Amino acid sequence: MPTLWTQRDSNIRKTWLLMTVFFIVVMTIGWVFSQAYGDPSILVIAVLFSVIMSFGSYWWSDKIVIATTGARPLPEEAGRDVRNIIENLCITAGLPKPKIYIVDSPQPNAFATGRDAEHAVVAVTTGILKIMNRTELEGVLAHEISHIGNRDMLISTVVVVLVGFIQLLSDMFLRSMWWGRMGGDRDNNSSHAIFLLIGIILAILAPIAGLLMQLAVSRRREYLADTSGALLTRYPEGLASALEKLAQDHTPMRQANHATAHLWLDDPYQGKEKKTSFITRIFMTHPPIEDRIRRLRDIKI
Repeated sequence: MPTLWTQRDSNIRKTWLLMTVFFIVVMTIGWVFSQAYGDPSILVIAVLFSVIMSFGSYWWSDKIVIATTGARPLPEEAGRDVRNIIENLCITAGLPKPKIYIVDSPQPNAFATGRDAEHAVVAVTTGILKIMNRTELEGVLAHEISHIGNRDMLISTVVVVLVGFIQLLSDMFLRSMWWGRMGGDRDNNSSHAIFLLIGIILAILAPIAGLLMQLAVSRRREYLADTSGALLTRYPEGLASALEKLAQDHTPMRQANHATAHLWLDDPYQGKEKKTSFITRIFMTHPPIEDRIRRLRDIKI
């Protein structure tokens, strides 16, 4: 039987394996495109531009997400349970207490964001406070605190950099094809034609592959936060019960945004059907909720 520690270690290994594959794919694409262009400086320019844009998004991630979701600071007179639970969890995890926000939405959900533990934000919706008991709320908040402790914001930023890099190179390559301005020695040219053909194929397929890897990393981080949260509370059933309530809820979220969907405890767009097809699963930002519940209940502490 899997224990919390073995499942947590397995998720960490699989996440870093995906990241390694991601880096290899990015470097391969960059090399092929530079060969097709006959100009290695294009690769350097693309990397610098992508890194600068992604760094800005990472540095101000908390402010961007708060503005996008319409979150506001949790009033002092409200949410005493939330404050007490977060304070206790942070003491257990050895983390500074994050800022606490609330989102006016009837959909039960929560998220964590921020560039590091010292600048972290945890937000809950008004809907989740209405339907969760204290044990379930503790499981949910432990999941979000685990995202902070596991440095998921950093991993997500690296993935965004890589996906942005792939998309930028693909766009540049296809635009150059449109305007007929490819580099290289066209007179001598079986090798250039081969790189050109490979480049066209990669330019079309690479952004799709990058998106799929980004979603795979996002799903792995959710599994890891589930098991890490169970470690904090020593009671996996709390989060499992909370996820069951989420699975039964079909309330829409007005603040839903595709750019921030991966941050939420459960995908704000995701249908709550019990069964999903293979194709649907690979394009999900979150693991199927029934799988998360099953894994939590398989954990032995």
